[in-house]
Amino acid sequence: MSFDNHVIQLNDTKEMPMLGLGVYKATDDGELKQAISSAAALGYRLIDTASFYKNEEGVGKAIKSLGLPREELFVTTKIWNTAQRIGDIEDSFNRSLERLGLDYVDLYMIHWPVPGCFCDTWKVMEKLQAAGKIKSLGVSNFSIADLELLKTVSDVVPAVNQVEFHPLFNHPKLLSYCQANGIAVQAYAPLARGAYLQSPLMIEIGKRYGKTPAQIGLRWLVQQQIAVIPKSTHPERLKENSLIFDFSLSDEEMTAITAMDAGQRIAGIPEDMIPYIK
Repeated sequence: MSFDNHVIQLNDTKEMPMLGLGVYKATDDGELKQAISSAAALGYRLIDTASFYKNEEGVGKAIKSLGLPREELFVTTKIWNTAQRIGDIEDSFNRSLERLGLDYVDLYMIHWPVPGCFCDTWKVMEKLQAAGKIKSLGVSNFSIADLELLKTVSDVVPAVNQVEFHPLFNHPKLLSYCQANGIAVQAYAPLARGAYLQSPLMIEIGKRYGKTPAQIGLRWLVQQQIAVIPKSTHPERLKENSLIFDFSLSDEEMTAITAMDAGQRIAGIPEDMIPYIK
């Protein structure tokens, strides 16, 4: 696909790029177009958005301007909590599809596991997949307990679980569970919004390879078969984030980075989900 075919084979036989572009908080159409154009020129083929980001229309315009064959792109979006609570699943999805200007999305996710709702949401998503509007079904911010509950109502195992994952906040049990059950893990906020970039350990390891702390953090993730979607709108950062496939960290370095875990969540939890998310 891109980056010398660095992809994860999903449990539904589809392939997902290991590295993609996150566009959270990028709402200006011009900024989106520049970021997506720069990323595509560097080889990025996965673009991750969500209805909550309020930028699907801008993402769609930017995708159209690329002029790339649709099958070369991997486009992800997500359903928000409100739509789940009022049972507005199919219409919400169709509005996302219309804003993106696409006939289908490659991956559609439940953004948060809204209690009492997400199992019903999943069943509607299965129907949309059967209709050809969604290639792969996924979830985001799901715990092992959430995934186990989903298993009781559906034989369709999520292809992807997208969670906050970085050296300061990692989930060895969740990762093991997902990988044992054929669920690809995709990390959002993989750079922890810069929180570990001044770490002496990350700087020291980076010097050994001629890499930045950000590149070390991303490499630590992909070396565990965790896909990453760092957000950036700067061409030089986009390029830096892509140069993570030409070196490998040692077992000792991997262990040392894992030990940085401080349970430090960087991304916020929606107010309506705070009572349910640990």
